[in-house]
Amino acid sequence: MLPSTPMPPSGLLYPGRDLEAMSFARNYHEWVLAEIAPWLKGKVAEIGAGAGNFSRLLLGLPTVTSLFAFEPSKNMYALLRDSLAEEPNARTFPVTLDEACAEHRGEFDAITYINVLEHIEDDAQQLRFAWDTLKPGGHLLVFVPALPWLYSDHDRRIGHYRRYRAAPLRELVSAQGFEIVRQKWFDCAGILPWYVAFVLLKRSVGTGSVSAYDNLVVPLMRRVEARFAPPIGKNILLVARKN
Repeated sequence: MLPSTPMPPSGLLYPGRDLEAMSFARNYHEWVLAEIAPWLKGKVAEIGAGAGNFSRLLLGLPTVTSLFAFEPSKNMYALLRDSLAEEPNARTFPVTLDEACAEHRGEFDAITYINVLEHIEDDAQQLRFAWDTLKPGGHLLVFVPALPWLYSDHDRRIGHYRRYRAAPLRELVSAQGFEIVRQKWFDCAGILPWYVAFVLLKRSVGTGSVSAYDNLVVPLMRRVEARFAPPIGKNILLVARKN
């Protein structure tokens, strides 16, 4: 039952509690990375990089030659800048992709939105910016919360405009000109804990519960879902290509 990394409007402060909790979810992040790694190469843009926890995993891939990490939240950007200060292949930007689009048109081999697209009100426009900044043949990598009936006060507090359904997400991405390469449900086991904790009991996330889920459940579910594609999941992962 893991929250999403917030991406507030440009210039706003975000207190970072949910982001701090996510820093304990090393196994979960590595699972997501393993799923998208085949399409990560060359010059990569990470949108909504937060404090840089996932950024450092991206930089650990030998296929990623440079990382451009975008984070518009002022206090999150300060953490991101400090986190990646010693990384020679990383550059950080305190802006949104739309603010930087003109300077990076046709530049990136891959763009990631890991728990970010749900924080953007006009997600279709955001995907058009992604299209503009990708090279031909470049890949769009999206990981979002799924199932609108799981939407809770917790989602609202951390700035989620929505949770996605599989078919509408695929149609949204295709409508911007992308070819869908892969789409899959992710973290089937997280549905019930999320529903009970956040929808029924209206709780907030804590580092203890994130850490327990990450250490006890994620390694098992990663092995299970590698063999058996789940028919539903708490998240959706999508890979698309700009032709």
